Parts: sequence; C-alpha cells; structure tokens
Amino acid sequence: MSFAEATTSSREILTGLHDVMASRTHAQGKLNRVVEIIGEALDSEVCSIYLLREGVLELYATRGLNQDAVHVTKMALGEGLVGVIAKSGRILNLDEATSHPDFAYKPETGEEMYHSFAGVPIIYRERPVGVLAVQHTDPRPYEDVETEALQTVAMVLAELISNAELIDDSASESDAARETGAMRLDGQKLVMGMARGTAVFHQPRVNVEHTVAEDTEAERQRVYAAFRKMREQIDAMTNQAEFGAGGEHADVLETYKMFAYDEGWSRRINAAIDSGLTAEAAIERVQQRTRSRMHEIDDPLLAERMHDLEDLSNRLIRIVAGQLGTAAQLGLRSDSILIARNLGPAELLEYDRRRLKGVILQEGSLTAHVTIVARAMGVPVLGRVAHVRRLIHEGDELLLDVEEGSVDVRPSATMVEAFEAKLARMQQKRAEYAALRDVEPISKCGKRITVMVNAGLREDVAGLEVAGADGIGLFRTEFQFLVSDTLPRREAQLRLYKDVLDAAGKKPVIFRTLDIGGDKAVPYLRQEAGQEENPAMGWRALRLALDREGLMKVQARALIEAAAGKVLNVMFPMVSEPWEFDEARALVEAQRVWLEDHHHMLPSEIRYGCMLEVPALAEMLDVLLPRLDFLSIGTNDLTQFLFAADRADPRIADRYDWLSPAILRFLRRVSKATNEAGVPTTVCGEMGGRPIEAMALLGLGIDRLSITPAAVGSIKAMVRSLDCGALEEQMDEWLAYPPDDMREALLDWATQRSVAIA
Repeated sequence: MSFAEATTSSREILTGLHDVMASRTHAQGKLNRVVEIIGEALDSEVCSIYLLREGVLELYATRGLNQDAVHVTKMALGEGLVGVIAKSGRILNLDEATSHPDFAYKPETGEEMYHSFAGVPIIYRERPVGVLAVQHTDPRPYEDVETEALQTVAMVLAELISNAELIDDSASESDAARETGAMRLDGQKLVMGMARGTAVFHQPRVNVEHTVAEDTEAERQRVYAAFRKMREQIDAMTNQAEFGAGGEHADVLETYKMFAYDEGWSRRINAAIDSGLTAEAAIERVQQRTRSRMHEIDDPLLAERMHDLEDLSNRLIRIVAGQLGTAAQLGLRSDSILIARNLGPAELLEYDRRRLKGVILQEGSLTAHVTIVARAMGVPVLGRVAHVRRLIHEGDELLLDVEEGSVDVRPSATMVEAFEAKLARMQQKRAEYAALRDVEPISKCGKRITVMVNAGLREDVAGLEVAGADGIGLFRTEFQFLVSDTLPRREAQLRLYKDVLDAAGKKPVIFRTLDIGGDKAVPYLRQEAGQEENPAMGWRALRLALDREGLMKVQARALIEAAAGKVLNVMFPMVSEPWEFDEARALVEAQRVWLEDHHHMLPSEIRYGCMLEVPALAEMLDVLLPRLDFLSIGTNDLTQFLFAADRADPRIADRYDWLSPAILRFLRRVSKATNEAGVPTTVCGEMGGRPIEAMALLGLGIDRLSITPAAVGSIKAMVRSLDCGALEEQMDEWLAYPPDDMREALLDWATQRSVAIA
C-alpha cells in the first residue's frame, strides 16, 4: 500500500466512521459497523476492537473472528498481544503472531488460521482504553503506512467510544481519587534548593472533542495560522531572553526555535489533515507518534529533543483550540511551584521569576534543556516524580526540598513548622557563609586551603565573586557542545572562553577539554559513537578527541586565542596512560606554533594538566608527574571505576561510600606521590563539596578543592575550624587499622573538636 493509498484509505475510513458516529444506532451496532469499515478499507480479513472494562480487556466487536467470542474473550493487562499493547501503549506489528513470547491462544476466537497481526492502542486523555487489531492469513508484517492508518482510526474510535459512554472510568477514578491528607513524594534532584508555594499546573489539558474534519482545507488554514502565531511567540521569547547575549541557554533556545520552523513536522501534521482529521486531532496524532518514539529512544540527548518537540506541540494545539492561557500567560498570583509532565526551556522563561519559586516534573533529567535554563535562573527543580499530576492538585500547598529529593504535599502544621525551621537555618547559614566571602580558608594550624569552583556556563562565573572562591578549578567545555545540534564553530567557542576569562579577572580558570561521547552523546557524533554497552568506559573524552583530531584542534586554537596575554590552563580528561597526555599536549602545542607563525597574540603561559579518573593512571604517576603542571582527581568517575558501580544506576549508587577506606587509601597514595613531586593536586567533584568528605581529603594531605559554588561557604567554615595536622595523624592510624564505620569515626572526631561540619 502506497502512502497515497494509505491516506485515501484513512480518509474513506474516517468518512465512514463520521456517518456511523452520526447515526442513531446503539453502541454495539456502531462498533460492529466500524470493524467492517476498517477491515474492508485495509483489505484485512480480521479487524477487532477490545475495550478496557473493569481492568480487563474485553473483545467488543470483530470482523473475521468467531462472533460467539464477543464479550466472552477477555484478557488482563499485559496478557497476550492485545494486553501487551494496552499495558505499554505501544504498537505491535508481527508477520507471525505466534512467534511473539507474549502470544496467548484463545481457542473460542478461531484465530488459529491467521498469521500476521498488527495492533494499536486506543488512547483517551493520554491513557490506553482499548486496542484496535487487524489480522491476516498471510505471514507478512503490515506496512508502516497501514499502521499509520490504524493509529489515525484509533483516535477517532476514542471519540466514538467516549460519546457512546464505553470508556471505563472506574480505574482512573480510583487512581485519581482525591487525596486530602499530607503526603511526601520523592524524585530526582535536578536543581538544588528549597521552596514553599502553591501548586500551579503549567497548562490545562486540551481535550480534542472532534476528530473528523468537515472541511479539510479549512482545517489546514487553521493550522497554518497557528504555526504563524506560534513562531511569532518563539521569536519574541528568543529576542527577549535574559542572562545577556549568548550563552548555553541561548543555544538551547535556538534549538527550540529550529523545531518551530521544522518543515518535516508541519508536513506530518498536513498529512494527518489530508487523512480527514481536524486540526486539533492532526496535531495530537503526530504528538502521539512522537510519544511512542520517545519510548524507543535510549539516547538521552535525542529523547530531550523529542520533549522539546512535544512542548511545541502542546503550544500549537492550545493556539488552534483557542486555549492560550498557560499559567505563565495568565500570570502567577502568589509564590508558586510549577507542576508539569515536562517543560520546554522557552516556556520556563515565560514565568515571572519573582513568584516562580520551584518546578516539579513528572519527567526531566540532569541533562535536559529545561534543567540547564533553570539552573541559570536559580529555580530549584525536582524531577522524575511519579504520578505528580494525579497526586498533586491545583492550589495545594507544597514544601519543596530538592536537597532531600522530596516534596511535601498538603503539609500539616508540624511539617510546615519543621520546613520553615530548616529554611531559616539554611538562610542563617547562608548569611554566615556570605560573611566568609572575603575571608581566606586558613586552618587552625595555619594551612591555606585553595577553594575553587566548578563551572560550565558563562553565567556560572558570577559564582566566583559571590562565593569568594580562589578561581575556577574545572570549567566543563562540553556544555556548549551538548546543547548544540551542530559542532560549535571556533568563533563561538573563542567567544565563550574569552568571556569566562574576562569575567574571572586575575583568578585562574582551568579549562577541561571536551568530555563528550559515551553517555554524553551529541547528535553529530552519534553514528561514530554507536551503541556502547558501557558508555562511561567507552569512546569518550580524550579517547574521542584523539581519534577526531579536528575537534580538538579547533578547541585548542579557540582556547589559545581567547587567552591572549593571559595564563591558559588546559586539562585533559580521562587520561589512562602517559602517551595519551603527550599526544594531547603535542596537538595543542602545534596549534600554538601555528598561531605564533601567523602572528597571533599568544597566552603569556600555557600550563598543562590532566584528570586522574582512570585508576590505571595512578600506577604511572612516576612517569607522568614530571611532565605535568597540575593534576586534578575526578572523584565521581574514579569512584565508579574503583567499585565497578555505575553512579547513574539507582540500584547500586548507594553501595559505595566516598569515605570507604579503599577510596581513602587510594587517594592518600596519589596525594603522597604528587606532594613529593611538587605537582599541585586538586579534587574536583561532589566529594570535595561535602564538609565531612572534604575534611577527610584534607586529612590525606590534599589542600586544593574545586566544588559547586553553593558549597564554598560551608567548606571555608569547616577549614577554619580544623587542625589539619592533628587530622593527618589520625587518618594515618585509621587507614592502617580501618574502623568498622569510617564515616561515623570522622563525625565523632569532628564533633569532639567542634569542627564545623553541619
């Protein structure tokens, strides 16, 4: 079946269904007629409709199967092919149905003669309420255009069975039974912070009431007008975006804008209109296909792009339906916490920041575009909160504590009191830490500790002055690459690096070269990277850069030009052996020579370092250290490699402790080697930003930390209350004869000596 034939078939089916829906026939008669219309149009020997009734899928109408099986054949969710479709909300298309592991034979149907099978979910208000299935004696898979036609028909069927009052609301009603008591919901920590406010839903659900078009051309014009209006809105938001010119958030918005002007998206909507759908139904039809593709995407970056497209689909359907009032457009009336399934970066920028106190997402991720923008805005975000739009209701009071990874819903007076007390303590601590901004972190024994910050956005550099840090110990250059659809040009890289150096002033900035690939996928390298079983240990970081020299040459030249007249600190990530460092250094030096030969102004000095993340490098430090100007220890990756435990896997993330004697012994060995060689060594990562862990590092002889700006104050307070010499002696004893619980031993030691670790 060709695309044109499929479109014609869809239109014929929809026309027939329109007549059926308008008839006075009873519901069963309508469904009996529907399966005949679909079967004839698709030349399919079997067409069946299963509806969800009281939690069980019931055969409601069929052409081709035994009529005696109607209302007799029933399957649980997840049982058989039909049950799998209803439970997962996904399509099945099989040339041999019996070969599927979930196939369940129902003898009363007489289906043993049929081989091919295709089924699509019937979705009503974002949840499956039934299944539309076709079967054929020939063992062949149905063509994509045929399953497309089935999905289009399923949309109209949802309207028909809703009008016929055949939607089983019992399950959804019990699921959505209104909670009135207090409850705590857990989620993923995306952007840290605490907030109290009223629950506000980002957007009301637009329910598509009419699916079959009376006038196809009129529907097309409605969509064209909506596209024009949506693009005007996006252009206006892009032009009015704050944070200054440029920056990673600007790249995110440009990507968002690209989708708004994507011709492929508008063509798919037009094709759905050609099949006979209304404008609203056509947009939702394409949106459903986007959602089904999301389930199949393992690449987090591409999945995030699909979320951006979903965001725009929601915007477009609201414009078409005349329901333009998102919470942002209606205006926030009080301190509010936004609730959404997901959120696009442009939509977040629409909100009044004086009243937007936090965001809770049903989905979301650490690498999501909205997370990047929220972090720049300083808005706390909790993601991956299951059933959030069902369990939280508009107007509920919320206490959001991302530090704890939770939100209290409809809190009791006691819960509010405890939250306010914690918030007050936090604000008091912040005031105390702010007072330390210009105070040097010198221990009680007179040791000066270097406290720097990690950064990745242009705006992060502001944290230097606010926190009173000594410099940027780690600038993650990959952020600019992760939010771009194409390789950032040298000019864009140069501009970012120069802005960062200018903003840092006389304070040092250590630029880490690209750490992309593996689990940090970018679309323009996806084909080369392939699908790796262990992406964190695969083709990434320096390994990728040395294979793709063009990437590193462009970055090296941009860094050298940006640092003209200044000291440039270049750090290579994931070095496993000394030869990798040598090759990377030689590559950068070659760019320096080229620029010198072409009379470009050069940095006053280029200092070279690397990250120790791969444990193997520790065995080669005697060879490598004489070549280094500095070394940084990346505790996040190092820990997962030492324990063979993926830190992104929640099932095992808590199985190791940064205060494990195994890690501390490893770090002490590295610290001794670097101190003897006179090579400055910094710990970069979360470990250095936690007071008790940072205290342990100081006890190992490590005196340089690079941490999140928010942690600088607490680390300074800890340092100023600590006797490093006494702790080093105690650490030697503990590591020789480890206590049963190293964390508890450190806490007791700190408490007895009034070390500020709270």
